[in-house]
Amino acid sequence: MRRSSRSEVDPFIVMDVMEQARALEAAGERVIHMEVGQPGTPAPAGARRAAAEALENETLGYTVALGLPALRERIALLYHEWYDLPIDPRRVIVTPGSSGAFLLAFTALFDAGERVAIGMPGYPSYRALLKALDLHAVLIETCAENRYQPTPDDVAAAGDIAGLMVASPANPTGTMLDRSELAALHGALAEKGAVLISDEIYHGIQYERRAVSALEVADDVIVINSFSKYFSMTGWRIGWMVVPDEMVRAFEQLAQNMFICAPHISQKAALAALDCRKELAANLAVYAENRRLLMEELPKIGFDRIAPPDGAFYIYADVSHLTDDSRALAAEILEKARVAVTPGCDFDPARGRGTLRFSYAAATGDIREGLARLAAFMAERGI
Repeated sequence: MRRSSRSEVDPFIVMDVMEQARALEAAGERVIHMEVGQPGTPAPAGARRAAAEALENETLGYTVALGLPALRERIALLYHEWYDLPIDPRRVIVTPGSSGAFLLAFTALFDAGERVAIGMPGYPSYRALLKALDLHAVLIETCAENRYQPTPDDVAAAGDIAGLMVASPANPTGTMLDRSELAALHGALAEKGAVLISDEIYHGIQYERRAVSALEVADDVIVINSFSKYFSMTGWRIGWMVVPDEMVRAFEQLAQNMFICAPHISQKAALAALDCRKELAANLAVYAENRRLLMEELPKIGFDRIAPPDGAFYIYADVSHLTDDSRALAAEILEKARVAVTPGCDFDPARGRGTLRFSYAAATGDIREGLARLAAFMAERGI
């Protein structure tokens, strides 16, 4: 059978870890999940009620490609509530998860063969999607001194690029870009005629300070968000993007052909989720406590080289003093401690063999048990 070179992308290793953990659970083992980037909570109760009512009373066929008008209007209002920004609902495009938004953005903005910069460590699917679309990913090796975020100097050194993909809060580090940093990146890209794409799917999950949207800096940017993380709706596959007004029709035509529309039932649930503030605030309090626990306990048990996360629900740890093969270390932790963690080679092909990502999106009780198991594992290793 023929196979395109575009399909030869790297595996998403965290999914392999999840499958290994699932196999252990199927055999009767209890695994603590600190690998998966999804909340341990279900969709908000109001969202589930809205979905049940829609299933009972509506046909739930296709919607228009850009999404339910009521949902687009409510998302636009969110930008006023969170950032004091007036956003025209026409610029809001509802997508099948943030993954659908990435596909739309990369397809609408770039021609085959163009070079798009992304920071390392970073979300692995950026690289995979760029390759699948016959685009060239320019990997910027970010550093701890810059909190693992790209800088204008990195943009200058990247050469001829058509765009830069940033994430704030970032996966896997949880670090954020402030307003001045985003503005500086936007300016450096403008000098090259390149576009800034901002992945903001962890907005809402922040701690000492709020996350800044790229839309606070400029209008000629692409902003991508999702109901998966803060709104606890990973499996519903519903996201959105905000695009410049003059690009709306191009995105609409692509969405019509690629997806027809985002799932109707998920759009109904998402509309209700936007007003479930009390429940969402309670989820955030859990993440904050879990973050406190990991920041306090991980250094005690040997994972002491970490960049404190500003947001999201991950801690990225340098374990190069423990191993030069993080995938093997993660496998050993799963086998002996029954704790699933993600090897850093998922996020950084060059340097990830010396890093691990710990997710703290689970229930606090699970996080406490996971830490106890990790402590015992490290003690057995003599660390």
